Amino acid sequence: MIITKKALPRRTFLRGAGATLALPLLDAMIPSMTALAATPAAPVRRLGFVYIPMGATISQWTPSTVGALGELPMILRSLEPVRDQLTVVSNMELRNAYPGTHATSNAAFLSAATSKWTESTDYELATTADQIAAQQLGQETRLPSLELAMDLLTTVGQCDNGYACVYQNNLSWSSPTTPLPAEAHPRIAFERLFGDGGSAADRRGELRKNASLLDWVSEDIARLQKKLGAGDRNKVSQYLDTVREVERRIQKAEAASADSQLPDLDRPVGVPGAYADHARLMFDLQVLALQGDVTRVITFQLARETSTRTYPEIGVPEAHHPTTHHGGDAEKMMKVAKINAFHVSLFSYFLQKLKATPDGNGTLLDHSIYLYGSGMGNPDKHDHVNLPILVAGGGAGNMKGGRHIRYAEPTPLANLHLTLLNKSGVRLDKFADSKGRVKELLDDPLSL
Repeated sequence: MIITKKALPRRTFLRGAGATLALPLLDAMIPSMTALAATPAAPVRRLGFVYIPMGATISQWTPSTVGALGELPMILRSLEPVRDQLTVVSNMELRNAYPGTHATSNAAFLSAATSKWTESTDYELATTADQIAAQQLGQETRLPSLELAMDLLTTVGQCDNGYACVYQNNLSWSSPTTPLPAEAHPRIAFERLFGDGGSAADRRGELRKNASLLDWVSEDIARLQKKLGAGDRNKVSQYLDTVREVERRIQKAEAASADSQLPDLDRPVGVPGAYADHARLMFDLQVLALQGDVTRVITFQLARETSTRTYPEIGVPEAHHPTTHHGGDAEKMMKVAKINAFHVSLFSYFLQKLKATPDGNGTLLDHSIYLYGSGMGNPDKHDHVNLPILVAGGGAGNMKGGRHIRYAEPTPLANLHLTLLNKSGVRLDKFADSKGRVKELLDDPLSL
């Protein structure tokens, strides 16, 4: 790396054979950045989506009051540390997800579109909200978007009532006929973020031979640190420590997997054995991706529709999907609520990481918007009304949290997608079946 001027460009990378390591926003970069990116009023904006399957026990999800958030309900209680940047939105619907299947729940979540009924390769949906955002927000990043998941997906053909498995397997679609597969293996996701040069097989081979990816860029690190002030040196050191720690956890999981004799078809080989450890690692990779400005648009499928994963660590040894067909049984509904609360606690872990990560004049959470929720409401009925939906983050000064919005009548989820796209700087007049914007999110003076 050759630095030819005092101010570093935002797109400065540390490079080595087979590796490209983006840097977090440093004070040394501010003078060289554009007015849009450098001014406190317009920092970099980021948009993310986290999907949970099979709805929720909505009575344990919904705050008891409208307006300012009071006591958080059981499922959302772990979000208390970020409540000031949290908005719960009740009575959102996905009309185009009917006739009410798991496949269409997943497919409609980011598209708000009707899935073509087929179990063959002539599937068709619509371009999803994340990919509309990526077309604009991804122009200045190495990866336009990042698609992640938790489950190994090898199923093809039809998965649910004559719908092709592609609808259930993929959240993101770059066109009506182009689904974007998500990556569930931490090592491969890590390589996608930081690998550069050669084939994927070449990079994996090099990673096996080298103790750390950071070994590849050590000379660039040393040269860079000589150019930086004390504050920036500390930022870079902390960022590299985080990269090294994530890599160490990946290596530990791979070593444990190599010694394991027990097959696990619900997760890829080489990931942490515990679901929570795997999820936290995938969330940590998202923090790194956002901190290094590798991408500004991320989707994450925290669990898959019809998942039969069990959660004995929280007292739910029964499979998730069958438990959601509770028939109104209070005990089963509470077990679903426990699963919901567990998933939310992992999301809270991520949000707190974003809140603790400096970014320009704020934090990553200040400059991000994340939509968390499901395409299904009541899983026992397979309906698509009163969806469990929440929004987190400051949206670079364009979001105001600490509240609960509840509509009197079912309102298109597409309204919220349209609003969040606009809040992220992506100007649209309409998205899918939207009928307007979420006006309650437009009542702050900085709204778009």
